[in-house]
Amino acid sequence: MLLSFRVANHRSIRREQQLNLHPVYDTDRPEATSWQAVPVIGIFGANASGKSNLVGALQYMARMVVSSHQDSEPDGGVDRKPFVLDPEAKHEPSWYIVDLLLEGTRYTYGFGVDDECVVEEWLHSYPMGKKRELFSRIGDDVTPGASQKPVQLALVESITESNVLFLSMAARSKQQDFRPVYDWFARQLQFRNPGNSRLNGLSALRALEDADQYPEILELLRAADLGIEECGTERVPMDEEALRKRYGYRVPRRILTELEDERPREMVRPWIGHRGRDGVVQMELHDESSGTQALLGHVPRFLAVLRRGGTFVVDEIDSSLHSLLTARLIDLFQNPATNPRGAQLVFTTHDASLLGRAGGEDILKRDQVWFVEKDSHGETTLYSLAEFKPRKEENRERRYLGGSYGGIPFIDDSFASVLAQRGGHRGEDAETERPEKPSGTLARD
Repeated sequence: MLLSFRVANHRSIRREQQLNLHPVYDTDRPEATSWQAVPVIGIFGANASGKSNLVGALQYMARMVVSSHQDSEPDGGVDRKPFVLDPEAKHEPSWYIVDLLLEGTRYTYGFGVDDECVVEEWLHSYPMGKKRELFSRIGDDVTPGASQKPVQLALVESITESNVLFLSMAARSKQQDFRPVYDWFARQLQFRNPGNSRLNGLSALRALEDADQYPEILELLRAADLGIEECGTERVPMDEEALRKRYGYRVPRRILTELEDERPREMVRPWIGHRGRDGVVQMELHDESSGTQALLGHVPRFLAVLRRGGTFVVDEIDSSLHSLLTARLIDLFQNPATNPRGAQLVFTTHDASLLGRAGGEDILKRDQVWFVEKDSHGETTLYSLAEFKPRKEENRERRYLGGSYGGIPFIDDSFASVLAQRGGHRGEDAETERPEKPSGTLARD
């Protein structure tokens, strides 16, 4: 479980910013839960304010932990993205720090990197609430904690390059005290980024293939009021007609070439059953709307995280989805009946309606709402709705759109005025230059 994330000097984030998931309002917590962090965080802000950069910073940290030993060449430096609008930032480290709660024990792990190497790194645990240092590192010098075996860590230190995280090497060297944090980054922290239609299509296909394994998929599709009654897959002979149905008449040439050897082949045909006047009609996946395909692409990963626990980070959760569907997915994490393992959802969005209510309940609680804003120097600031001490019953959607919380774009009306003036001038010129239409004929404009 993620308790907090801090980052500094990453893309538009110049000064240290902290995303804190500790609960603020006990009265907003579901009954009979002992979650020590909120299950949902929604991050709101204008375009280019830094929402995706915050998500990208956590994703960068995860990538460094899991694969810095594979991605970094010896003496090849560190691939990072410091703040570029301040020349001093290039000469300062970038910092990434998480607080985690894993199997009842709290951990703090962090590191700082510059363009050349890891400048600092540390891992602390807090069994029974008491701090225990597992290791600390400054440059290439690693200091084992009192509970560690210096000889074993010295061996790991000797094979750790200056641009590689010590945690990555220690966890792979079977240092058991380090595995919980490494495994959280490697297995329990997941990301979904928008914009890859091919991956969304593959995810939708897998959702239909897993419909028997995940009966919740069909339940959610029915609840979404999409007219869907059934879904699934079947194996059919692979011929040109079947391929055209699957790919929507855009069959890759290499696949058509493979059919020329005349060997019998089979393929999986996904289908979705819609209500019709005379019963259920099976339709091809590619004939579905982008919203339905997006929902199918999201659902399996949402359900998988809910089943096994972990933290799911979604950039632009509302992409291609109706607000009510997004609210329904969020509610799965809010409800202990559908979230028995305390899974977490962290997402960015532009959808202000998610600050409102659905079914008479707040979609997001007061300590689950965060905003990002970029100042006149291009620096991103992250802050919580809880800082405004909102009343439980206030209309947060209306106040946000009215600018009470910040985090909304400033629309300069002068641009529209200039366009209107220029358009008016062009209209006058066009009026004087346009030739008269011949009498009794129809001219094509």
